[in-house]
Amino acid sequence: MAPSYAASVDEARGGWRRFGERTVYDNRWVRLGLVDVGAPNGERWDYHVVHLGRIAVALIVDDQDRALMLWRYRFITEQWGYELLGGLVDEGEDAAETAAREAEEESGWRPLGEPEHLVSFEPLPGQVTAPVDVFLWRGAELIGEPTDTEEVGRVEWVPLSRVPELARRRELLGAGTLVALLYHLASRGGAAG
Repeated sequence: MAPSYAASVDEARGGWRRFGERTVYDNRWVRLGLVDVGAPNGERWDYHVVHLGRIAVALIVDDQDRALMLWRYRFITEQWGYELLGGLVDEGEDAAETAAREAEEESGWRPLGEPEHLVSFEPLPGQVTAPVDVFLWRGAELIGEPTDTEEVGRVEWVPLSRVPELARRRELLGAGTLVALLYHLASRGGAAG
């Protein structure tokens, strides 16, 4: 038997009410806000919310069933691992264009053909807005060395059959990488390998 709840929930907003938001900190990459909210139980308070810009991710898969990734270090989490290519969508830029541009800048490989929108998601909706759009390409051409010197790493074509193992070993960095790869494998009818 399903549990019953005493509170009546407004279907449109889940019982939550927003009375406004005040910005505490703001720059190009992050905005911190205090949202005056009313909870379904009637309580009201200022709720901290972190707003991040839209991120576009490129999943490039070749004819050998490998994904183009960077092996890199992320100092924030003190972690080495694989990461798909991508970055912050510039104002007025199409997310697919961003994913292609970032892939080229970070790896030296240019995606070929038209992108397929794979999935969009919010990785931490309880306190963070961080929209992520993932695009799939089925091939790329090497055009030179990476030009984005901040995004340094070892560029590799990683067999998709390794994804479950890399996920278990916590060697897939970030929700954009993990969600994109697992979604791609699941949409093909199961994990490779």
